[in-house]
Amino acid sequence: MRHPNRNRARSLRRNQTPAEALLWSRLRRGNLLDAKFRRQVPLGPFIVDFLCHKARLIIEADGGQHGLQLEKDAARTAWLEGAGYKVLRFWNNEIFNHTDAVMDVIGEAIHWSTHPASSSAKRMR
Repeated sequence: MRHPNRNRARSLRRNQTPAEALLWSRLRRGNLLDAKFRRQVPLGPFIVDFLCHKARLIIEADGGQHGLQLEKDAARTAWLEGAGYKVLRFWNNEIFNHTDAVMDVIGEAIHWSTHPASSSAKRMR
């Protein structure tokens, strides 16, 4: 059965924002620990901007409208985290002005999700 947001996700992929386009140009290269990202992915009742299944990581690029919907975004994040995903949100101006720093944060999140610290904790016991 097809996801009810499938056509909307396709439309969002065709009409991405400039911040999403910049972030996608960096994520799609696949050079972040071989993490593969998909964009505008239907997930539960939502469409997430970028998703890496391997790392169970969601990246959201937030424009100014998100400053007016903080409660809605918090509920969305809570649902996604409850489904087992880590959600990273970046304001568009962060993506434009600090792209490398944003990519560093994403890389760290991928590293820790795919290389859990539990193995080092076991050695310390």
